[in-house]
Amino acid sequence: MSRHTTPSAAGPDTEVEQLRTARGLSVAGIDEVGRGAWAGALTVGAVVLDLTAVPPGLRDSKRLSPARREHLATAVHAHAAVGIGEVPNEELDEVGLSAALRLAARRALRALPVTVDEVLIDGGVDLLADTAWRTTTLVGGDDASASIAAASIVAKVHRDAGMRTADPLHPEYGFVSNKGYPSPAHRAALAEHGPCPLHRRSWRPIQRLLTAPELPLRTAG
Repeated sequence: MSRHTTPSAAGPDTEVEQLRTARGLSVAGIDEVGRGAWAGALTVGAVVLDLTAVPPGLRDSKRLSPARREHLATAVHAHAAVGIGEVPNEELDEVGLSAALRLAARRALRALPVTVDEVLIDGGVDLLADTAWRTTTLVGGDDASASIAAASIVAKVHRDAGMRTADPLHPEYGFVSNKGYPSPAHRAALAEHGPCPLHRRSWRPIQRLLTAPELPLRTAG
């Protein structure tokens, strides 16, 4: 089942979750980050909220400052069950984006410390269509479901931390600031240095660089 939602000035609520729990169902929200990055992992967060202790101020992670995301991620981890699923860039190159999204979603749900009866998925694509999980897709779900918003926050904070850790290994690309997304400075560094081991080599812009013989190819180390 797919539902379209409209953003609320008050932010997402728990109405969708409460309808399920009233029927005795345990529900998780999932969301992904890193789809549009040129480097680093694709990450999915899964969150089962305690509906009696929902952190105030949950929003789509893109609408929050880094400091606010960090604060809310800490609160979510303290008051919810959290799972993180990742597909590293090398594996993403092997399987493709669509399969990587499905893999990361499954890994996030399997990483939860609890089992769930239904999964709320941000967007219109059922990433779990060929699994036993019952699902509901919500277009604009991070504006309607607190669980999905929480999932987007913990996934973003987790992925950003990984890119900051990688930055000293490949400082010329500015991963600490761009997190692997194609900022102007990141594009300029790629043009000058070529891709490093964290870059998604199946991405068309990276493939073009790989076919340019005058550009160096970075190796690990």
